[in-house]
Amino acid sequence: MAQPVLIEFIDSMILVSIHPFDPRKILLLIAALVCFAVSACFAQPVLLNVPNTPYDRQMTRIQPVLISKAEGSKENVSLTLVNHWIQGLREIPYGFTPEWRTPKEVETAPMADCKGKAVALYQKMHEHGARNVRLVIGRRMPTSAKTHAWLEWTTDNGTYVLDPTILWNACRTDELASNSYKPLYAYAGSRKFRAVESGALVAKN
Repeated sequence: MAQPVLIEFIDSMILVSIHPFDPRKILLLIAALVCFAVSACFAQPVLLNVPNTPYDRQMTRIQPVLISKAEGSKENVSLTLVNHWIQGLREIPYGFTPEWRTPKEVETAPMADCKGKAVALYQKMHEHGARNVRLVIGRRMPTSAKTHAWLEWTTDNGTYVLDPTILWNACRTDELASNSYKPLYAYAGSRKFRAVESGALVAKN
């Protein structure tokens, strides 16, 4: 909402004659341009460390998977291999379960939901030394009635969304719609995070 207002304000400032270079009008125009640029930069949510989340109790079953350390001293994970894992999990028919299933349960069950598939992929990533992997709970789309679970993987080539429930391949976050895959909470090892809109965080600070 802030961006359209800023655009309208900028348009009106440009239409108003600033001859003979009224300093106040020029400063207002510069301030509006700076605010517009800053609002665009802070479009993505920021993950803040928190001591607990609303999902902690129900995630007890998969806690050992989350806190497992990445194997080996070197990351041996290629995008091709990750896509292979995603496609294998994507082929498992979807079936909702109220509890978080372990990767072993996902492998042996006839169906799995987004929670189970995301945790199974998390384990595969860690077993092959992947780092900077987060299990995310959030909204896949603004219109989503329920929360969704997926992984985010930060690499030297950018951050990827790994969603073995919906997608067939890893997708860079900057290639996805800006209003999709919005995190609410994230988990990496023993660390827990809550997502905060960066614009609100800047305003608060």
